[in-house]
Amino acid sequence: MVENNEVELSEAEAEQYDRQIRLWGLESQKRLRASKVLIIGLAGLGAETAKNIILSGVKSVCLLDNEKLKEIDLYAQFLAPPDKVGENRAEASLQRARALNPMVDVTAETKAVDELPDSYFTQYDVVCATGLKQEQLERINNACRDSNKKFLCGDVWGTYGYMFADLVDHEYSEEIVQHKAVKRGPDDTEKNACQTVSITVKRRAIYVPLQNALSADWSKPELRSRLRRGDPSYFVMKILLRFRDEYNRNPDPAKRKADYEIIMRMRDELVKELNLSAGFISNALLYDVFGTVSGAAAVVGGVIAQEVVKAVSQREPPHNNMFFFNPSKCVGFVELYGQ
Repeated sequence: MVENNEVELSEAEAEQYDRQIRLWGLESQKRLRASKVLIIGLAGLGAETAKNIILSGVKSVCLLDNEKLKEIDLYAQFLAPPDKVGENRAEASLQRARALNPMVDVTAETKAVDELPDSYFTQYDVVCATGLKQEQLERINNACRDSNKKFLCGDVWGTYGYMFADLVDHEYSEEIVQHKAVKRGPDDTEKNACQTVSITVKRRAIYVPLQNALSADWSKPELRSRLRRGDPSYFVMKILLRFRDEYNRNPDPAKRKADYEIIMRMRDELVKELNLSAGFISNALLYDVFGTVSGAAAVVGGVIAQEVVKAVSQREPPHNNMFFFNPSKCVGFVELYGQ
């Protein structure tokens, strides 16, 4: 939980965040103003996430990336200018990121996550990870859980994307509308009219670690019943994470034919492992998972940033625990796995 302690907003901050304060209240904005966020991976999704979080008015954002900016990044990575190709992606993104909101302290870290101890990640209130292998994601998630820090991760492959959130034991407030019976007039004894009133209630949400969500037992009837909905997004994520784990990279547009064949093989292996019906994961959905399409990065990055704001401000129910964007249906939806 982020405490606002004795954080006070300056006049300039109160003016800058006026609309947000009207939306979710001064105390929530103070919690945002006291929070420190780490964003891992400054490709297209990381840039979208960083933009939205910086604009929300947190205390600080650290951009962590040890990769060099490539020409292909420029199709979705708007924080790094073209003349920075070949430079570190985090450092190349600093100038434009800082210009988004000078009231937020934005820094860069160029070390790889494997070079950093667990204690590095737990100094932040929220960690958002993109572009990592499953083992790396689980390691950082577990470190965050042990220190009661919020963890989110996600990725965009082509036009497909997902997000996972682990807010551990999360408390939040929610406004609900109730209908209250009222009298028609001062001499009327019957309460036959209604008016609506808003009240704030406290709620609690319990989350599971990423390893639980990724190892969901699909032999259980409650999960098998979900297959009737016909959406394969969870399994697409599993295939693409497996590809990254085995080849230490994402599917490459320059190697589309060879990589597509690998993806199809992995798809067939997963279908057999989980006893899914043949054709459940369509060829068409896996054909468009190369590179990063900026529109998909904007959708998923917007969702991740929205969940960070809700988690830190402790306002409104957050997603628990996975969000998927299925481009074949042009729809996003939330599912709970691992409980």
